[in-house]
Parts: sequence; C-alpha cells; structure tokens
Amino acid sequence: MTATGRMLRAPREDWKATTRIGAFARRVEDVHGWRVDAYPDLWRWSVERPSDFWAEVWDHFGVRSTADPGPALAEEAMPGARWFPGARINYARHLLEDADPVRQRDGDTALFAYSQTREEIRIGFGELRERVAQARAGLRRLGVREGDRVVGYLPSIPEAVVAFLATASLGAVWASCAPEFGVRGVLDRFGQLEPTVLLGVTGYRYGAKRVDRSEELAAIAAGLPGLRAAVHVPYGEFDRPPEARQGAADPGWTDWSELTASADPAAPEYADVPFDHPLFVLFSSGTTGAPKPIVHGHGGILVEHLKNHALSWDLGPGDRLLWYTTTAWMMWNALVSALLVRAGAVLIDGDPLRPDPELQWRLAARTRATVVGAAPGYLMRCRADGLDPAAAHDLSSVRQIAAAGSPLPPEGYRWVLDRFPDALLNVGSGGTDVCSGLVQGGPAQPVLEGVISGPCLGVRAEAWDERGRPVTGELGELVVTRPMPSMPVGFWGDDGTRYRDAYFAHYPGVWRHGDWVRFDDDGGCTVAGRSDATLNRGGVRLGTAEFYGVVEELDGVEDSLVVHLEDGPGGDGSGMGRLILFVVTRTPLDEEGRARITTAVRAALSPRHVPDEVVEVPAVPRNRTGKKLEVPVKRLLQGRPRAEAAPPGVAADESALDPFEEMARDAGQEGAGREGRPVR
Repeated sequence: MTATGRMLRAPREDWKATTRIGAFARRVEDVHGWRVDAYPDLWRWSVERPSDFWAEVWDHFGVRSTADPGPALAEEAMPGARWFPGARINYARHLLEDADPVRQRDGDTALFAYSQTREEIRIGFGELRERVAQARAGLRRLGVREGDRVVGYLPSIPEAVVAFLATASLGAVWASCAPEFGVRGVLDRFGQLEPTVLLGVTGYRYGAKRVDRSEELAAIAAGLPGLRAAVHVPYGEFDRPPEARQGAADPGWTDWSELTASADPAAPEYADVPFDHPLFVLFSSGTTGAPKPIVHGHGGILVEHLKNHALSWDLGPGDRLLWYTTTAWMMWNALVSALLVRAGAVLIDGDPLRPDPELQWRLAARTRATVVGAAPGYLMRCRADGLDPAAAHDLSSVRQIAAAGSPLPPEGYRWVLDRFPDALLNVGSGGTDVCSGLVQGGPAQPVLEGVISGPCLGVRAEAWDERGRPVTGELGELVVTRPMPSMPVGFWGDDGTRYRDAYFAHYPGVWRHGDWVRFDDDGGCTVAGRSDATLNRGGVRLGTAEFYGVVEELDGVEDSLVVHLEDGPGGDGSGMGRLILFVVTRTPLDEEGRARITTAVRAALSPRHVPDEVVEVPAVPRNRTGKKLEVPVKRLLQGRPRAEAAPPGVAADESALDPFEEMARDAGQEGAGREGRPVR
C-alpha cells in the first residue's frame, strides 16, 4: 500500500479570498474564533463541534423557518439524532424563492433540458415558479395532501422537476424511477409506498432507438391498487396515454396540460413542515431483497445540499451544474438542488454517447456549465478515444470536473488535469443512503493522484477493522462516527428495525456505510469497492435479488448467481463493465435458452442489465446459512487467490467454487501467465 497519492495540484493560495468555502471559513474565524489556515482545520472544527457547524451552515445560507428552530443538534445519537427540533421549513421554498425579490422572477436559467426525444428547453426561475404553482394546484385538485406519496415514471425532464417541487411544496412525498425500468422493478419500489398519484411517460428515444413504454406504464398503474389518479406526461411523439390492460380498471388518465391548467399562475404556497418531515424516498439497489425505501427529510437534504453545492462544488448564483443522470439515481436529486444556491441545472435525457462521446462536452460549452459531473467510465472512454474536449470546445466556463459513481484510475486523474489545466478535479464517493458525498475534494483541498482528497465537512469518516478500531494506511469498513443531518429519517413502513440493522448493527451506535476504504495519514481516501454485490451499470443501480426474482422464475432454471466486473484501467471506458450470469439448469443450456433468459431480463429489469454472458454451472456457491456467495465469486473472477477470495469454511460446499476458480485461472493463462489476472 502506498502512503498517499502523488500531489497533482495544491489548493489555490487565495482560496480563502476567492471561493465560497473561503468566505465560510472567514466567517467561522470571525464568529467562533477558530483559526482556519487550511482545510483540515475547518474539517476538524466541523466534526468536533457539529452543532456549531450545522448552525453556522443554517445561518450562513439564510435558511428560513417560520418558527424558532432551536439548537442545531438537540440530541446526538445514532440512530435517533434530533436536528433543529423547532424548525418549520419547506425545501421547495428555498429552491424557488430567493431572499432578494429582484431575483425571484428574473430570466436566469433554472433548467436547461437536452433531450433526444424532443427539442431543447430552457426555463427561467420565474417561469419555473409559475409552473410549480400550476402543478401544485393540479395535485391539490387530485386530492393530494401532506404526507401523501406522488411517484413519477419519468426521464430527467423539466416536468419531473416541476412535479417533484410541487409535491414537496404540499408536504407530500416524492419518489421516481426512470422509464427504462421494467414493470417488476418499478412495482418493487413504488408498491411499498402505496402512492396516491402516478405520473408517467409512454415512451422516449435513446439515441436513434424508439422505446415504447405504454404497456409498462399501464401495467404499473394496474399494479398500484391505492392510486387515486394517474397523469400522462406527453413527451415528443409519445403524446397519448396508455390503453388500460385487459381485465384491469382504467385509471382515467389526466393529461399533464390539464393538471397544470390554471387561470392564475400565482406564486406557489408552501406547507411548513418539521425538519425531518419526509421529502422524497430513494431506493437501495435490492441486493439482499426488496429495494429499501430510504426516506430523506426536508431539513436534512436542505442543509446538506447547501453545504455540499456551495462549499465543495463552489456553486452560486449564475453558475450551472451539468451531470448526466437518470431519475433513479440520487445524483438527479442532487442536480435539482443546484437551484438552492441559485445555480441552474442541466438535464440530459437520452444516450450520452450518441451521436458520439463528445455530446456532453458540447452541451457543457453550449450551456456554459460551471461544474461538469461525469462517471469515471466516461472520462476513461474520452481518454481512450484520444479526445481533447477543451481544445475542441469553448469550456472556459468550467471550474470543476466532478467524478463519482465508481473509482477513477490514476491515469484518469492525469488525463483530466492535462486536458483541463484550469479546472479542479473533484472525485467523490457517497451514496443514496445520505444523498450526498462522504468523501470528496474541493477548492481548499489538494488533488492527489488516484486518491480522493478527504472527508467532507461535517462528516467524521474513518476506516474501521472488524473489531471496531480505527485503522490508517490499510483497508477497512467505511464508518461515520458522528451524526449527519442527511442520514435517513428511516425506511418507509419500518418500525426502525430494518433501518438499524442496515447501518448500525455491525458497529452499534456507528454508521457502517458498506464501502471498503483506506484513509492515509494526510486524510486522503481510496475506495476499494462496495462491501456487498451491488450492480451499477452506466449509473443505473439494481441489485442481484431482482435478477434472481426474474431468472429463477423461468422454467428450467433452478438457481442463479450474477456478478458485475467493473471497468478497470484496461476496460473500454463505457462504465458498463462486464455482467456475467451463472445459472443452474435442469437440462443443458443451449443458445435458445440463453436468449430466453436475456429476453426476460431485458423485459423485467432494463436493457443495461442484460448479461454479457450466461454461463451454466453445476451449483451456486452458498454459505452455511444459505446465502449466495456473490462477493467471493466476484473476487475470484477479479483474479484474487482462492484463499483470499473465499477462505476455507466460508462455503457450505467447497466444490461449488471450483468452476469459478477454473474460469479465473483460464482467463489468467490467456492474459499473461498464472498471476491472478482478472476475467475480461
């Protein structure tokens, strides 16, 4: 293990005078008497005095409450921390209403929407406020009240943002899925919430491909028996609502234009709700069962995103955030939150690599993006294709390039800094669980080759060994030892048991995130991967349990196991990696059987999750409690020795691991000898 990554760029010497985190640091010095010479000083204050830190975030960004919010951290416990117990706030108000009335209805672009299904759209802050007011009135006519759930089967388009903010303004609860998800994947998520209203599209274009989703939308509506209303959102050529399924009741589709019809587009009103009132539900990947419905609150998301967007991403009025994401990923929620700091959000719907990989850079130039977010796989694809985006396009507006979703190899760091000498590379890692970053960089931190700069402000992140001892310079479990406001309110429909088991059972009273990490002496962080077997292809996350629910219902399939081998330095940079599905069948598997399996996966889950290979094996390895050994199999296929990947005693039947070890050995021999080369 190396002690740290080579420093590629030091923080700007004038960061305290020229950046938003610098202005915050000066305020901390003036108000609290805490000397801040460098980022570690500010971080240490933020985690040693969390109540003071979050109160300062509240005051610095002018969070508005209609009641005395009380102390920032009234009770420090995990789980069960109590933040701003007296607050009455609304997240949507802070996106749509500015303290400066001159800016409330001006033409500053709030949303720039690029689509491969229809023409581009730009919406100013004033127009956005009117649209939200109209949608809010429409939802009220449909009977939506505080606490009801409104769900969207929608792409990343302005209508999704409007519906989300209208829902939030009412104190109702939002959740969304991208329309590439199959019916089962959606119902596994939305079905847990018992939604009142469903909004959806009946199709979209992905590059040159036309994708009709009318049957899926009809099936989703039929599978949500508690629905009181369904709204069809016309999208390009997909302008008609779906027909009712045979034998199912017609939900009586309301058109989006009818929902938003209002003679008086007045400013929206806002329900003032407690700090921890549910704002939206994000879903886990479903690795160990039904996707966990993770509830995030108005207050936690508000203060966390104010802190993150302004102090880490250095966003403010007039800036623009571009990040390719679907509505199924937490990055979509973070993208919308750019409006909190009066920055615009660039929405992209379609194939991000069509007509060519330059698309995102062209959009960045056209929209004058300030921060460009990208998957590491996309950056590596650009590098492999020999692209020089800053030479080909006017990207002088770009101050930061942010990367998240998977590790960025060291050569990716060098490529970004070579091609964008005036931009800061900010690599981070966090997740759906906190809807933000736990570790990342920023204007006050150095850029270290192959290493994330350090923990975020307000995040006491450490690596722990199995005995619960902090470790430095070696891999351990990523933990957070003091509460954060954006830790979930809980899981929907849970009495607290599932939530506690998910994060606090391994180390009582301490958040265990599920990542395998190393912290160096200087705070630099290396994320080695997930502790579980989550699948993440091109920014769409699904769990292995969802694969099994589809595959193992097929006639002739007795058992299955799926692993995702992420792109490495030698990958093609697409971010898709290699997905291998292993099956146990009653009769030998032929090409017709393989085609039947891939067709079922495509229909029920999503096209991105069609396996690259379907391999027949005699048995699926399991531990002694019957759990499939997904991670040990993945480690074997990545080239690790068997004794390290699956130590003796882990498998109930050791011989079940033999075919996987042989597959990895064969791949190593085809590569360069028997040195444990990964399967490619």
